[in-house]
Amino acid sequence: MASDEHIELAQYLKNVHMSLRKLSLNIGAEKAWIEHCNKKEVLNKYAQCMQKLATVHWDPNSNNENSEAFSRIKWTSDFCEEYFTNICSVHSRRDMEIAMKINVTLNKEQPFHKPYKLLDVGSCYNPFQIYDFLDVLAIDLCPVNESVKQCDFLNICFGNETIIKNNGVKHLVENSFDVVTFCFLLEYIPSSEQRIKACLNAYKLLKFGGLLIINTPDSKHVGANSKIMKCWRYTLACLGFSRVKYEKFRHIHCMAFRKSLNKEIAVRWATIHREPYMDFKIQIPQDYLKIKNDNNSEKITVDLEDFGELPFNDFEF
Repeated sequence: MASDEHIELAQYLKNVHMSLRKLSLNIGAEKAWIEHCNKKEVLNKYAQCMQKLATVHWDPNSNNENSEAFSRIKWTSDFCEEYFTNICSVHSRRDMEIAMKINVTLNKEQPFHKPYKLLDVGSCYNPFQIYDFLDVLAIDLCPVNESVKQCDFLNICFGNETIIKNNGVKHLVENSFDVVTFCFLLEYIPSSEQRIKACLNAYKLLKFGGLLIINTPDSKHVGANSKIMKCWRYTLACLGFSRVKYEKFRHIHCMAFRKSLNKEIAVRWATIHREPYMDFKIQIPQDYLKIKNDNNSEKITVDLEDFGELPFNDFEF
């Protein structure tokens, strides 16, 4: 059972998410994001709460099947090592076979060597730094410590070299990372368009054959939000990603996507497997919530609208 402090910390995170979503509805997601990024006190408290929630309330239970945060870190690190050791070449051969069938030219797969270069987006406190086989660049809107660099990933600039000044990332190099991780990131971002932009930025930064790993919280059973997860897979395929692993745990979805050696290989999958409900969107259950303010109060409440057969249930965050 969660302690009072655990509940209080989690509630603050949820309130920040909800406030950002409400602001997005009022002034638009782009303006809301800019305004949100300027709320230094809110961002700082959010980062402190996230670090404490993870390191105090989640990490000590890392071997417990109910664990949320640390399990996502271990799942990601374990799969990275397994993928680059045993799995990457298998998917490269599959890309070659499909490329021959649809008559497209493959981009050259760049070599992957330890330590694998990993970009941890929305890192907060740099949990991946404990792994020697990973060369981590941790970025966040509001870093908790100096090992994390300040960066707004939605508005990152690309250049010929990585430039970091005053602990802030100014430029990153395209096709230079082995892994990009989004651990509890996409549900923070207020609109589908911005989530897609984040994934597109990850695509630009990854080497061909590299991994985009996404962890997103969900305490519902595996089928409750299955249509949403299938839409994510479809949309990411349209961007050029092929899903190579998926697992649903008690509180999270863990997914790994490979940057295909040719975008058309992933697009082909999306075309063949598209179902009528699939759109080019990355949505979360909160996108289907009606948000309102109580009179004379800053408290935010939500009303779930009727969506017929679509099982849109709320995520943990």
